Amino acid sequence: MDEIDLHLGRKLRRRRKMLGLTQQELAGACGVRFQQIQKYECAANRMSAARLWKLAEILDAPVSYFYEGLSEAQRQAHEAFREPDDVFTRKETRELIQAYYALDERPRRQLLELAKAMNGDGEG
Repeated sequence: MDEIDLHLGRKLRRRRKMLGLTQQELAGACGVRFQQIQKYECAANRMSAARLWKLAEILDAPVSYFYEGLSEAQRQAHEAFREPDDVFTRKETRELIQAYYALDERPRRQLLELAKAMNGDGEG
């Protein structure tokens, strides 16, 4: 098992959960069985370049998303099987994102500016 495969699998799981998709739903959209998605997520199977491209399209993410933070993953190779408490895997985050994108463009921009201002980052 390679640490890069582990990293890609974690990124796949994170993005899938962030969008509120089940493994079954992602598998159906990708044309594989849900067990194959499980194997990708735990790095039991490697993703081909073509499969990664297809998954990126389905998950509306650039292929580069899956490689972001890879050097950090290499430094943390000893924690390969521990899924971190990631804000993007939380149900609250998914609900917030879904509610945000249900808004029209103008209220979305206003909400974003409000959040930035509340965080002390009023630029934008």
